[in-house]
Amino acid sequence: MKILMVNKFLHPNGGSETYIFKLGEQLTALGHEVQYFGMEHEGRCVSNNAEEYTSDMDFHGGSKLKKLTYPVKTVYSSEAKRKMRIVLDDFQPDIIHINNFNYQLTPSIIYAAQKYKERAGKKVKILFTAHDYQLVCPNHMMLNGSGEACGDCIGGNFLSCTKNRCIHGSKAKSIIGSAEATLYKKLGTYKYFDKIICCSEFLKSKMDTNPIFNGKTITMHNFIESVQKKEAKKEDYVLYFGRYSKEKGVETILDAKNISFVCAGSGDLEDKINEAPHITNVGFKTGDELEMLIRKAKCSVYPSVWYENCPFSVMESIMYGTPVVGADIGGIPELIENGKTGVLFKSGDSEDFERAINEALNKSEEMSSNCLSADFDTVETYCEKLLKIYSE
Repeated sequence: MKILMVNKFLHPNGGSETYIFKLGEQLTALGHEVQYFGMEHEGRCVSNNAEEYTSDMDFHGGSKLKKLTYPVKTVYSSEAKRKMRIVLDDFQPDIIHINNFNYQLTPSIIYAAQKYKERAGKKVKILFTAHDYQLVCPNHMMLNGSGEACGDCIGGNFLSCTKNRCIHGSKAKSIIGSAEATLYKKLGTYKYFDKIICCSEFLKSKMDTNPIFNGKTITMHNFIESVQKKEAKKEDYVLYFGRYSKEKGVETILDAKNISFVCAGSGDLEDKINEAPHITNVGFKTGDELEMLIRKAKCSVYPSVWYENCPFSVMESIMYGTPVVGADIGGIPELIENGKTGVLFKSGDSEDFERAINEALNKSEEMSSNCLSADFDTVETYCEKLLKIYSE
């Protein structure tokens, strides 16, 4: 099977890039041919035989003339459509697997994919993996301009994005976001997706509010690296690891003054973390050092206040044998067996947060054992499911 992976970034940048690289490696190992299409970049580490990629778009640099053209190019890119068509005609894939495409590639590539499908002379499928809320929320995170969880655009009234300045607090950027979402809704562009993979049931429920998507969506939680499951001697601390930012619920940790935390990370709220007497900041950690911090914690916390989809950190903690106290928001509750592998609490409620932590601490040994018995998809098991979707 020939598979074209499409993603705006083709260099290590975030979760969607890890996803396409790992899938590509596994599919190749299984004997399939995988090529990639996206934006050119000095760090690009995957390719296509036609050697065609869109121009690097640096929103933080470039000439004044380039910056003036960005608002148009982020809505529709004729370059991306043209180069996508070249790659499709050269590679002749059976599967076009689209991932993040907003801004740098734009929905123009979907038209290139559909035109290729119509003239291919063979069965071709166009799939989309939704890594965020891009198709139902111009902000992509269901957050308003104040950084609060918001669902005003669900249902297709994208003018709320402009009203609430949802994109970086900018009226201009929010107008462009509203216009793009409204345009492609009216055009019905996304009807060309044959299947939409959602990484949480919560995301699926939001996607299904659009009649075009309903019946095409399927939930597949993200995969996780296989880890050695072993008991670790627990130490007396509660761990938060991740970004120190408002949407991650760090303010809930700051308000939970009756609990002592160890925090590993960095971000905008680091000064407040350092000033809090009930928090020990050990800084940003990775690799073996982070793994041992997680394994030895009596529990970890994930107090997000935005609609997280399928946070890797929750799965990682559970796989290492550490129960998670998680906010009851977005896809987080789908990953935690409440009372078994962790405890859920009302997002943003510091009192309920403390209650949930104390429950987890009191049942830490039992929950840790449950965590070591928990199971999430590896890239191998995920690919088995994905290939069935490809072949339907």
